[in-house]
Amino acid sequence: MLELHCHTTYSDGTLTPTELVAAALARGVKALAITDHDTIGGWDEAYAAAAGTGLEIVPGLELSTVKNGRSLHILGFYPDPERLKPVLVERLAGRQRRAQQMAEKLADLGYPIELPTLGPGMAPGRPHLAAALVKAGHVRSPEEAFDRFLGDDRPACVSYEPLSSEEGVALLRQSGAVPVWAHPYLFRGGGLELTLRNLVEAGLLGIEVYHPHHSFQQVATLESLSQQYKLLKTGGSDYHGPQANAKPDDWGLLNLLRVPLDLLAPLKDAAETLRQEGFSGAIAQ
Repeated sequence: MLELHCHTTYSDGTLTPTELVAAALARGVKALAITDHDTIGGWDEAYAAAAGTGLEIVPGLELSTVKNGRSLHILGFYPDPERLKPVLVERLAGRQRRAQQMAEKLADLGYPIELPTLGPGMAPGRPHLAAALVKAGHVRSPEEAFDRFLGDDRPACVSYEPLSSEEGVALLRQSGAVPVWAHPYLFRGGGLELTLRNLVEAGLLGIEVYHPHHSFQQVATLESLSQQYKLLKTGGSDYHGPQANAKPDDWGLLNLLRVPLDLLAPLKDAAETLRQEGFSGAIAQ
């Protein structure tokens, strides 16, 4: 089984890369992608944890971009880390500035929090701020934190620093990564087909067809669109770790979708084609 969308403590997941590898093995995963937000910092630990286990680690990330003023995420698989790192340094700094701005907004609203101190290559995201609100006693749950303060259009939410989706696709391709539109039906900034056409024109190579928030009908639509535009199909649980009230051996939604392993070979082939072509697309400035 294939997992092409998972997060660790290097972004907003609750498991370390080592713990995620253990969870994946326990759930029968054969190939596991590490796709933290705007960072590749968790790769090395995941590689080390998976060594000798038979679990294949798929190197990736989830790039935060903006289209029509709304968040649009693009997964990138098999990038050249040396080409990608300089740009991600600035993206990480932007995420840190965003977290500080949201903390300041919360303080202005009368709900001060203490931002968590994270390790190198990490920046607090909204789940970290939600946990901080719970810890400070301002809300009873992370869900309440998002509903009242941190969700899109809520009073303490701050948008990502601008990186257009078209620039994000070009950036990923220039680094050798295969760009894939993550969870298309969660995008709230425009129609699905028009947005997809725009991204394909920018160089998009795949769609995340299989996702826990996609209905059967939506999956069928995305399968049809992937065929129409000759795009790769990917899928994953968008796993962020077990729920706070889960049993220690309950790995939640990990591998729930049972994404077939045969989707991995075309993804590898696309990455190899990019390498042979010397990558394509212009680095976003």
